[in-house]
Amino acid sequence: MKPKPVEPGAPLAAIELDLDALQKDGKPIRNDFCDGHRLHLDRPLPFLCVYLGSQQNAAYHIATASASYLIAADIGLARAVVRLVAQRMRERCGAFLVIDFGELAEDRFLTDDVPFLRPFEIALGSGETAPEKAALKCFATAASEREAKYRTPRVGDLGSAPSGEARLWDDLGNVAWLAVRFAPIYKVAGTERIYPALRDRVVANMVDTALQAVSAFLKASKLKPPATHRSLGRRAYVDAVTRADRSIDEVASAFDFLLAVTPINAEQAWQEFQAGDFERAPKLYYRPLEFEIAAEKRKLYSISLDHLEDPLLSGLLSEKQQELDLQLSLLATRETSRFVELGRALYGNVEPALAARARHILEKTVGAAPTVQQKGLGAEAVAAAARDMIAGYRAAYPDFEASVEIRADLPAGLLVSRNRLFVSRDTSLAPERLTALLSHEIGVHLLTYFNGDMQGLSILRSGLAGYEGMQEGLAVLAEYLVGGMTAARLRLLAARVVACQAMLGGATFEEVFRILHEDHGLEEHIDFNIVLRVFRGGGLAKDAIYLRGVLQVLDHLKNGGSLTPFWIGKISAAHFGAIEELRARGLLRPPRLEPAFLSSDAARPRLKKAMAGIDPIDMVEA
Repeated sequence: MKPKPVEPGAPLAAIELDLDALQKDGKPIRNDFCDGHRLHLDRPLPFLCVYLGSQQNAAYHIATASASYLIAADIGLARAVVRLVAQRMRERCGAFLVIDFGELAEDRFLTDDVPFLRPFEIALGSGETAPEKAALKCFATAASEREAKYRTPRVGDLGSAPSGEARLWDDLGNVAWLAVRFAPIYKVAGTERIYPALRDRVVANMVDTALQAVSAFLKASKLKPPATHRSLGRRAYVDAVTRADRSIDEVASAFDFLLAVTPINAEQAWQEFQAGDFERAPKLYYRPLEFEIAAEKRKLYSISLDHLEDPLLSGLLSEKQQELDLQLSLLATRETSRFVELGRALYGNVEPALAARARHILEKTVGAAPTVQQKGLGAEAVAAAARDMIAGYRAAYPDFEASVEIRADLPAGLLVSRNRLFVSRDTSLAPERLTALLSHEIGVHLLTYFNGDMQGLSILRSGLAGYEGMQEGLAVLAEYLVGGMTAARLRLLAARVVACQAMLGGATFEEVFRILHEDHGLEEHIDFNIVLRVFRGGGLAKDAIYLRGVLQVLDHLKNGGSLTPFWIGKISAAHFGAIEELRARGLLRPPRLEPAFLSSDAARPRLKKAMAGIDPIDMVEA
C-alpha cells in the first residue's frame, strides 16, 4: 500500500533542535519520527546514507550500518530532511554527499543452470560535478573488485536499469548525490526466503565500498580525506549492541571452562599412575557444575543480534555466541568419547607444519629436560610475588583489582580466570622462572582483561572467539622478553604439541605417556603432567596453541606488526583487522596499560631481535 504523505513541519523542527545539539554539544542524533522514519547521526559527517521504503531488506541494513543514515517511507519528507542535514553538515564539514541505496526488482543475470556463477548487477548514478563523478568511479572500481559467494558484480549505468521508482535526487537542489541499486542476489529466486550469510556479505561489502566512495568524494572536493575510509564508520554503539554484549558476557561469566575441565585430583592421579607402573590411566575427578547447561544455552540463544546496525560488531558477537555454545556442549559431554571431537572443533587439529616444528625443537633440545625441583618457591612465595607485581600495575591503574588465591584443587602451576590468579598449593617453582611466569600470567592475561574491561565491550575482557592462541603466544613471548625462556620450557611447549597430535590420532593416556618418555626422553613426572593436561575432560587439544601462538606472534613481528593492538583486550590474530578498524572508527581507546616488562632494559634488545625475525629455538638463553 502506498504510504500517505507526511506533513514535514513538526519532524523538521525537532530535527533542527537535534542538529543544534549535535553541533553544540556533540550529542548524537537518533530521531524516530512518524511511522517508519529515522534519522541517525552519531557525529557530524560529510555524508548521509538513505533508504526509502518499509521493507527491512539488504538495502535497509546497508543504510542502518552507517554512522549517518536516514530511513524514510515518504519521499517528500525524505527530501526535506536530506536538504536540511546537507545544509548543516556542509557548513560543518565543507562538503556533503547523499548516498541513496535501493534494490533492483530482480536478479536479471541469474539462471537455473548456473545459479552461483553468473555476475550480478549493480547500477550507479550520480550528479554531474567532479566530486560526484569521483565518488561514482571509486564505488564502481571498489565494487567490481569484490565477490559475493562466487558472483562478481557487473557495474552499469542506473539510467539503463529498469526502475519506475520515484527518485530522491530529482528535487534535492544543489545536494551532491550518488545512487546505488543492486540485484537481490541474497534472495532465493521465486520465494521470500533468503541466504542470510550471503545477505550479510553483501551488506558488509556495500558499506565498506560506500565509505571508500565518500573518501574519494572528499579528496575530489579539495578537502583532506581521512587517513582510512573506515574512520568514517560508527563511533557510537546503539543500545542493542550494549544489551547483546552484556547478555553474552553474563553467559560467559556463568562458568569457567578451563576450571570445569581441570582435574581436582592431579597429585593422587600421579600416585595412582606411578603405582600401576604407568600401564593404566588414572581416574580423574572434576568439579560439579554449578549451573544447568541447557538453561545457559537457552539464555545464549535468546540474545538477539538482529538490530545491531553494525556488521563488524554483529559478526564479533555472533562468533562469541557460537564459541560459548561449543564450550557448553563440551561441558555437557565431559568424560565421554564425544568430548575429544568437540574439543577438536574448538581448538582445531595439530597441523603437520606445527608438529614438525615441535619435533625439531625436541631434537635440538635433547638433554634439556630438568629434574623435578626438590626445593623451589612454594605457593605462598609465588602468591606473595604475584601480589607485589599486581600492586605495581594497580599503582598505574587503580582499577587493576586482581585477586590471588591459593587452591588445593589444581595441578601444580598458575591459572588465570577473569580477574583472579589461582596458585596451586602443589606449586614448586624454580626461582629463575618466577618473573617469566608472573609476566606470562599477570603481564599478559590479567593486563588484557583489565584493558579490555575499560573499552566498553565486555567481550574484549572475556575474549573474542579464538583469542586463546594469540594470548598464549604473547604470554610465551613475555617469558622470552624477561630472559626466562629456557630450553626446558620450550621443550615442554613442543612436547605438548606432540602429545595433542597423538591424542587426536587416537592414542591412549598411557600410550602418549610412553611416546613422550621413550621417544623424547622427558622426565616421568613432567610427562605425566603434559598428558594429564591433554586428556583433561576426555581429551582436549588446547595445549597445542602455545607453540602455535608464539609462532604467530613472531611472524607478526617479523612482518612489521605492532604489539599495541593486542594489549587492547583479548583478541585473536584473525581479529587484528577488526580491531584496527574499530580503532580507526574511534570505538576503541588506546590500551590503558602496557606490560611493564616491555619498558625494561632487558626486554628492548630481545624485542628488537624478535622484530628482525627469529625461530622459537632462538629464544632460548639458558
